[in-house]
Amino acid sequence: MAPAASIGTEFTAEQQRILSKVLWRIVPFLLLCYFVAYLDRVNVGVASLTMNQDLGISPSQFGWSAGLFFFGYFLAEIPSNLALQALGARKWIARILITWGIISAATAFVVGPVSFGAMRFLLGLGEAGFTPGVFLYFTYWFPARVRGTATAAFLLGIPIANIIGAPISSSLLTLDGIAGLHGWQWLLIIEGLPATLLGFVCLFTLTDRPEEAKWLTAEERSWLVQVLAAERQAIAARHSSTLKDAFTNWRVMVCAVVNFCAIIGSVGLGLWMPQIIKGLGFGIVAVGFIAAIPYVCGAVTMMLWARLSDRGGDRSWFVASALLFGALALVVCGYATSSALISILALCGAVIGIMCYQSTFWPIPSSFLTGRAAAGGLAIIVSVGNLGGFVGPYLIGAIKQSTDSFSLALISVAAFLALAAILIRVVGISLQHQVGAADSRVSPAASLSKGT
Repeated sequence: MAPAASIGTEFTAEQQRILSKVLWRIVPFLLLCYFVAYLDRVNVGVASLTMNQDLGISPSQFGWSAGLFFFGYFLAEIPSNLALQALGARKWIARILITWGIISAATAFVVGPVSFGAMRFLLGLGEAGFTPGVFLYFTYWFPARVRGTATAAFLLGIPIANIIGAPISSSLLTLDGIAGLHGWQWLLIIEGLPATLLGFVCLFTLTDRPEEAKWLTAEERSWLVQVLAAERQAIAARHSSTLKDAFTNWRVMVCAVVNFCAIIGSVGLGLWMPQIIKGLGFGIVAVGFIAAIPYVCGAVTMMLWARLSDRGGDRSWFVASALLFGALALVVCGYATSSALISILALCGAVIGIMCYQSTFWPIPSSFLTGRAAAGGLAIIVSVGNLGGFVGPYLIGAIKQSTDSFSLALISVAAFLALAAILIRVVGISLQHQVGAADSRVSPAASLSKGT
């Protein structure tokens, strides 16, 4: 088995086999959980096609209430991630799954915008910590060079939730009247309960750390533990490792703003896409199938984009390019309201840009955070970023209500994506400069040559 010193170089075939074994053992289950999580987060977009009229919810009220999910998420994110680090991923992720499943199903019994908003807030509290917890969990198992691929595989839950979930959700609306319940109530109940079941499965599926993995041989465990320990030591020596560092590192705050701007586009577009497509003249069931098309495109592209970024180089270029592509597509969609075909193609482009952003962004903060700094820093980035999940739906809803069109709303969201692209390049440039400075200190000869 190759020594831990091989970190940062190409992995041997045997080492790649071990990492592949870890990926296939861990990621598929977490992908399934994220599929359910994202479905429970955005299925109200489809439910709104009939729920809003039944409950008398206006566009701005829907945007406000749906977005309250992210306030609850924001408040509980950091404590939840610290609890995961202290108690272990297996128990804590199980708790998260069980809690949000119950709350999501109970949302079926809201009676108006106030109770709907309250349940969305509670759903945010219940789900808080899942996504950053998984990103933290990946730092326990995957070296930095392969973390982009693992992250992209996990994030496939987003397009899968929309590819499979949108048609299913729209079809469930046809259950209207069965047992005296509306179709949107059946939708929320049926799609909420799987999370609770997965919570109990989680207790028997996840392993907290490589040291405890009985499904790896002793030699495999030893190599993986050594590689990850060496990586954590290198990050701690060069960057941040304490919880205080997470709150004082300016890159953490900039990454949080980047994620905030990106999620304005991601969640805003995800929640309103069914109504955008319906406005193009399609029926309710057709809306669900058409809404899946952009996410099919996004699923394929994000995996390819993540693999390209894992091959080396400055990841911030990949992130910025994806965001700018998504912004341009939203502008096209905003101006192409008279053409259903161009609008749908533009929506595909917007989703591709946003999905490629998500698959390449998260390895960046974990490249300069480790230990409690990673637990706190990733939670900060996700929690602050997720406030964009409130701003996006509300912004689109408010502009739509005042202009009776989605055009200006989509163009406004595009501006946030463009700002995020600029800010992530600032982080990327600073990290490149820091690496260059560190290399110069290590090699006096290199430093001397630069001065000649």
